[in-house]
Amino acid sequence: MGFESADDAAVYRIVDDTAFISSADFITPPVDDPYIFGQIAAANALSDIYAMGGEPLCALNLVMFPVDLLGVDSLRAVLAGGNDKINEAGAVIAGGHSVDDREPKYGLSVTGRVATSDILRNSSAQSGDALVLTKPIGTGVLFNACRAKKIALQALSSTLDQIASLNATALRIAKNYELHGGTDITGFGLAGHVLEVARGSNVSIELFAGDVPVYPDAERMYAAGVSTGSNNANRALCRDAMTIAGNLSKAREELLFDPQTSGGLLLSLPKKEAGTLTKALNDGGVTAAIVGAVTGQVSDATVKIV
Repeated sequence: MGFESADDAAVYRIVDDTAFISSADFITPPVDDPYIFGQIAAANALSDIYAMGGEPLCALNLVMFPVDLLGVDSLRAVLAGGNDKINEAGAVIAGGHSVDDREPKYGLSVTGRVATSDILRNSSAQSGDALVLTKPIGTGVLFNACRAKKIALQALSSTLDQIASLNATALRIAKNYELHGGTDITGFGLAGHVLEVARGSNVSIELFAGDVPVYPDAERMYAAGVSTGSNNANRALCRDAMTIAGNLSKAREELLFDPQTSGGLLLSLPKKEAGTLTKALNDGGVTAAIVGAVTGQVSDATVKIV
């Protein structure tokens, strides 16, 4: 699997039953704290491996940083945050590359491993499936609200911990069920990634807007007029294949197009197993909910927000 599909990572088979997963991702600082920046950036990069059903093995640091402006101590804190997340994932830092850049950026190139029978694709949802989401949404507007001083960084502490959490636990629990497909929710927002699943799988999907878990204060920030630079673009990407049938508030509607950083997994599995999986995830400390249903096999993919 390579760039010819819209999947989350490349997959390279090395023997009949085992494949490597390869992905790279880096971000600009979502918050001013360098250690938290490193944690979130690393969790975000590792997420692509989990989204493909695999486990991370090793990672290379990708560093773009203005040391003369922000100092070596800040850079050390960013790398420490990333390293702690790599260690938590059971992987290792194997090196990396750095360049001087006026705008700091940090992320990872990650190599993982997956059994070929466990590969998750964003193009294999089936009619009759339910969609389970394993993290709340709303990171984009919260980060912007924090930059605009409408929310204090300290007020987001528990939310930031959840954003920086790995998707490892969610995947480990979910592998006990009949998973048909998966992806993670990132820059295109929940609506954009649901549409990606619909198009890749040639299915129609209903997205249950009222059931989607949302980070505290995210909906309130949209209601107060805060937004992101990606919402309009994400909405435009969905316009031709998405309809909004429910009576949604403007703020709730905007949340569906909110760009996520280190978002949760979106898992497709038979409807009869979705409730049990959701309970197991919640019991395991993962915020999970059934957020959609695959309603049919079609030639032209559609998403209806209800």
